[in-house]
Amino acid sequence: MSTAPDYKIPFTTFYNVINNELTDTVTTRRTVCPSTEEPLWESPVSDEEDVNRAVSAASQAFQSWRKLSQDVRAEYLIKFADAIEANQQDFINLLGKEAGKPPQAAAFEMYLVMGIARETPKLRLKEDKPIDDTERTAIVRYVPLGVGVGIVPWNFPLTLGIGKLLPALLAGNTFIWKPSPYTPYSALKLAEIGTKIFPPGVFQALSGEDTLGPLLTAHPGVAKISFTGSVETGKKVMAACASTLKRVTLELGGNDAAIICDDVDIDSVVAKVAFLAFVHSGQICMNIKRIYVHESIYDSFLTAVVATTKQFKTGGYTDSEAFFGPIQNRMQYEKLQKFYSQISRESWKTALGGEPSPSPKQENGFFMPPTIIDNPPEDSSIVVDEPFGPIVPVLKWTDEEDVIKRANASRLGLGASVWSKDVPRAQRMAEQLEAGSIWVNTHFELAPNVPFGGHKESGLGMDWGQVGLEGWCNPQAYWVKHSG
Repeated sequence: MSTAPDYKIPFTTFYNVINNELTDTVTTRRTVCPSTEEPLWESPVSDEEDVNRAVSAASQAFQSWRKLSQDVRAEYLIKFADAIEANQQDFINLLGKEAGKPPQAAAFEMYLVMGIARETPKLRLKEDKPIDDTERTAIVRYVPLGVGVGIVPWNFPLTLGIGKLLPALLAGNTFIWKPSPYTPYSALKLAEIGTKIFPPGVFQALSGEDTLGPLLTAHPGVAKISFTGSVETGKKVMAACASTLKRVTLELGGNDAAIICDDVDIDSVVAKVAFLAFVHSGQICMNIKRIYVHESIYDSFLTAVVATTKQFKTGGYTDSEAFFGPIQNRMQYEKLQKFYSQISRESWKTALGGEPSPSPKQENGFFMPPTIIDNPPEDSSIVVDEPFGPIVPVLKWTDEEDVIKRANASRLGLGASVWSKDVPRAQRMAEQLEAGSIWVNTHFELAPNVPFGGHKESGLGMDWGQVGLEGWCNPQAYWVKHSG
């Protein structure tokens, strides 16, 4: 008879997790499946009392959790990773229904989740001794902040949250997870699994409406907010945190440029660039959003990227062959319809796709046509703004200095890449790009032990890696005189 712990849980009921208890709320709500528009399960709508109870439990738990060694806290995280893995297929199914991800895309998210869950426990906060002589020692160490809150978006509802949760816990903080109102279910299940692993109050989750975030950002018992979402909301979060001087990490929008040099192997590069522009139907902050192609290969590249994109199948969460899934929610779907309406109004030339049919849609689901815009003006909204959907411009460039200037012209600076067979040239160009992540011959490449975040209006601070771990702490200068 096996003595292995049973980490399996049911995926049919959804509750807040407060102090390791599954908790009802007076009011509930339902989201809809983006592939079918059918209502999903009831989920909690938290109020101020729920927030106060959760913060109180987290504050109490912090007093003992912070005293554990990093190695002991890491052992908890390893058990948690085991428990997530035991429920992995259920999470894949759930992400399909709530986030609109076809099976391949949902499995990819769980691959990222497990990578973070396995690698984060290997990180450690390290002390530095800038002075250490016979008279005195000065130590720089990192001490946990207290109660942390993660405000997590709907596009990668598990990956982006767990990248906040695990470093926060490893550093000695306690954590409250607030999922998007559009994707509450997976976070609530993750926290329910956490009740089998962590002491009460260490990891909690509260779902609700748009009113929940402000209750958490204003709460004096919360020490840090880590937010991933839009620039506009990020500015509101930062302003709300100012009154209590909360620590803040913001990972906001992106308008990532990819610069394609004239010496690339078009067939090889096109397949990668098309994937990185359109994966998850363009609903990733680090998707390629602007493709700058050297004029000498522009026509050949454009033809190839259109042909490649046409091969990607569109389908719902049950379609194992689908690449393009639906837009995750009606709000974003309607925003994109307005965005696409500019195609005819602004006389943009389409190489693929175009505006959706104006007639009432015959099928359910928030699907938008994959669209490629051929060399629009540099000041057009398809170049300047982030659509967050399956539409991307391809633009010509001639001069190296000019294309770097154009890539850097955005107020956003999340990521950017350069593609060339001449790697030293590409590195020289990439190092001039103003972004939190820069890549050569790749894009959107991430690892749990490498930090990511944005420059300019794409954010403040970074998640993941040693930098992300230290971001869940206050640095502390610690002086010791060796004689009294």
